[in-house]
Amino acid sequence: MRFPHRAVISIIITITVAPMVAAAAASASSIQATARAVKDCIRVTDTISVGGFPEEVAANPKTKTIYVANDAGNTVSVISGLTNTVTATIPVGTAPTGIAADPKTNTIYVANFGDNTVSVISGRTNTVTATIPVGAEPFGVAANPKTNTIYVANELSSTVSVISGRTNTVTATIPVGGNPFGVAANPKTNAIYVSHLSSSTVSVISGQTNAVVATVPVGTESGGIAANPKTNTIYVANFLDNTVSVINGRTNTMTATFPVGTGPDGVAANPKTNTIYVTNVADNTVSVINGRTNTVTATILVGTTPTGIAANPKTNTAYVTNYTDNTVSVLAPCRR
Repeated sequence: MRFPHRAVISIIITITVAPMVAAAAASASSIQATARAVKDCIRVTDTISVGGFPEEVAANPKTKTIYVANDAGNTVSVISGLTNTVTATIPVGTAPTGIAADPKTNTIYVANFGDNTVSVISGRTNTVTATIPVGAEPFGVAANPKTNTIYVANELSSTVSVISGRTNTVTATIPVGGNPFGVAANPKTNAIYVSHLSSSTVSVISGQTNAVVATVPVGTESGGIAANPKTNTIYVANFLDNTVSVINGRTNTMTATFPVGTGPDGVAANPKTNTIYVTNVADNTVSVINGRTNTVTATILVGTTPTGIAANPKTNTAYVTNYTDNTVSVLAPCRR
């Protein structure tokens, strides 16, 4: 099992803040009040038990299916978005972390941090159809359905592996430096964005040339990253700054930085509603952001140590992995 970097801050906070029980209780009460105040906008509609230490999550909007990488169990949980139940559990490689779905081919790609591979899963049969060697300690994964290309961030190698979805082979290895962590792809522009744990930057890669075309400064220990292809905007969670950086995909410049919760980690964008979701590891919350105004419109309490998040724009639903609860929280708009 991989012990994720984001869990470290939870332990530090637990140890150092233990004497401040009253303050923590007040903070929790404040968050609950906020959650109640915004309950007419969005809420937790279900909680689903999955495998051990769920890391990241991906959604296939076409099939309304959700896939969860379980770090401790070396498995992927398959969830029906119609019933919010686990319909299959698929064995993959060692310490699966990042996960991405290609809705066009109905294929799922899982980064196995512990054995330096990517498992390829058929969404039709729920079986592993290929295992691809990549760089050292792969974490983030993104798929470009327009080009049938997959991108994997290799933390220890400081590279990105480029995989052909047609042949299931690595076609290029791109040096990016700075312990790459998260990956996001914009299918409209064929641009790939890679966050870095150690360099406080985002690398911009051309999907056409497989070359780094820009380096954008962001916050400290940038982790989760997501692109909104409709607005050509990229969102980066800065884990140690408790902020989100906004990047203009046209100019490759940071246009805004705003505060969210404590220990922001996972990021997901819903292009249909221009809504961005950010998991806050130490707060046990999700920040809901208006992409037009770059403001937090809601703070939602979820499970313990929320890490990954995925959005399904067809149902306006988001799915949150709660790392130490072994659950997935389902976020959806309240019924009017």
